[in-house]
Amino acid sequence: MHANISPVILAGGSGSRLWPLSREGYPKQLLCLNGSKTMFQDTVARLDGLQQKSSTIPFKVNPPLVVCNEEHRFLIAEQLRAAERSAQRLLLEPIGRNTAPALTIAAHSVMAGSDDPVMLVMAADHIIRDEARFHTAVLMGLELALNGHIVTFGIVPDRPETGYGYIQKGSRLKGHDRACALKAFVEKPDTKTAQDYLESGQYLWNSGMFMVRASIWLAAIKACQPGIAKACLQADVGGSEDGDFFRVDRDEFSACPSDSIDYAVMEKLPVKAGKVRISAAVVPLDAGWSDVGAWPAVLELGETDKAGNVAHGDVHVEGASNSLLISESRFLAAVGVKDIIAVETADAVLVVHKDHCQDVRKVVDWLKKEGRKEGRSHRKVYRPWGAYEQLDAGSRHQVKRLSVKPGAVLSLQLHHHRAEHWVVVRGTARVTRGEETFLLTENQSTYIPLGVKHRLENPGRVSLEVIEVQSGSYLREDDIVRFEDLYHREQD
Repeated sequence: MHANISPVILAGGSGSRLWPLSREGYPKQLLCLNGSKTMFQDTVARLDGLQQKSSTIPFKVNPPLVVCNEEHRFLIAEQLRAAERSAQRLLLEPIGRNTAPALTIAAHSVMAGSDDPVMLVMAADHIIRDEARFHTAVLMGLELALNGHIVTFGIVPDRPETGYGYIQKGSRLKGHDRACALKAFVEKPDTKTAQDYLESGQYLWNSGMFMVRASIWLAAIKACQPGIAKACLQADVGGSEDGDFFRVDRDEFSACPSDSIDYAVMEKLPVKAGKVRISAAVVPLDAGWSDVGAWPAVLELGETDKAGNVAHGDVHVEGASNSLLISESRFLAAVGVKDIIAVETADAVLVVHKDHCQDVRKVVDWLKKEGRKEGRSHRKVYRPWGAYEQLDAGSRHQVKRLSVKPGAVLSLQLHHHRAEHWVVVRGTARVTRGEETFLLTENQSTYIPLGVKHRLENPGRVSLEVIEVQSGSYLREDDIVRFEDLYHREQD
C-alpha cells in the first residue's frame, strides 16, 4: 500500500480576540506571534521532515491545499512566496460557510489532483511546539485513515480549561496502544466539570485537526449532510481558475448550509455510507499545542523576564509583573501594574486584565456596529502590488504612503471625486496619465487631475515609495473605476 498525504490548511479565521494586532483584513494567521515566521508559514512547514520518519506505509507528502477567503488571497500567496513555498491550489471561498463546506470543496479539489489522498486538515492559526511528537501522531493517524476511519487529534489537557470543547475517549482500538474510538464531543464545560474531566483522564481537548481519505469524507458528508454535499459539488463543478487561484461558484457556495466538521459529521458517526461503515478514531496529541485563542496564550508563548512579563517593541517596565506588553509604533511604559495585556498599534491601544481577554471580541463587535475602520483594518493596508498607509486625513484631504514592490503594477483607473499629487521619495516610478507615459525619480512629482485615467508602476529592482496627497469631496477607496488590472480585482 502506498499513500499520498495532502495537507489541507483552513485559513479563513478572523482572530477577533487578538485585536488590535489581528483584524478582519489582516488576521492572526498572518502574524508573527511565535518567532520570525507567521503562523500560516509555520503551518505550511509543519510536515517538513515527515518523510524521513519510520513508517510501515510508504507515502509521500503533497504540496498543501489552502482554503481561504477572497479578501486574503494575495496575502496568502505573498506569504507562500516569501517562505519559498508552493501550494497544490489556493481555493477561494466567496463567503464563509464554516469548516464542513470548506473541507468538502477541498476534498473535491484533492481528488482531482491525486488518487484519493489522505487529507491532513489543519487550521492556519495554531501553534505546535514539539513537531517530532506531532509527526508520530500523524503517522498513527495515517494508518487509521487508510483503514477508513475519520481521525481527530485530541490534545492531552494539562489544566481544567473552560475555553475549549472536549472529546470523550471510547475503547482502545484493536492493535493500537494509544488510539481510541471516539465516544462523544462535549461542549465547553464550567470550571468544576473541566476539573472532573482532567482528573478522569478520559477527556481530551478538541483540536479541530483531522485525517481522512478524501473519498471517505465525501461519502460521510453525503450521508450526514446531503445539502452540503450537493451544494459543494455544484460549487466545485461551476468553479473556475483565476491566475494562481481557484474560485468555486459564488451562487452555489453561498447557498450551502453553514456547519462545522464536528456538528455536520463527527457527532453523527458511526454512519453507513452505501456498503461502507464510517467510524471515528481519536489520536491523543501531547505536542505543545495552542490555538492562540486569546492574549493570555501569547503571554504563555513568550520569553518572560524575572517578573513574568513578556515585552515586544519599544517597552520599558518599572515594577510590572505577569503582563504582556506590545508596542508597534510608540514608546510604551508599564509602571506598577500586574496581570494586564497592553497592546499598542498605530491607530488603536488595548488595555485589558488577563481575566477579561475573552471580552475583547465585544470591542470588535462595537467597532463594527459603529462603522469604525479600526475593527476591520490596520492603518497599513496590504494590496497585491504592495501596501499603503494613511499618514494624515481631513475633511477634504488625505495623505498616504504607497509602497510598490519591484515589478508591480497598479490598476489603470480613474476617480470621480478626487485628484492626486504623487511625490517619489524612493525608487523610480513609471506613470501613465491620460495619453502620456513618463518616468519619475526621487524628489520628482506629478499631478493627476480628477477624472483622468492613470496608473503607477515600479519598473525598478528596489521598492518604490510614493507620498500621495488626495484632495476632493469624497476620499474613500470605493471611488475607483478600474479599466485594466493584473490581479482581476473589482473594488478590493
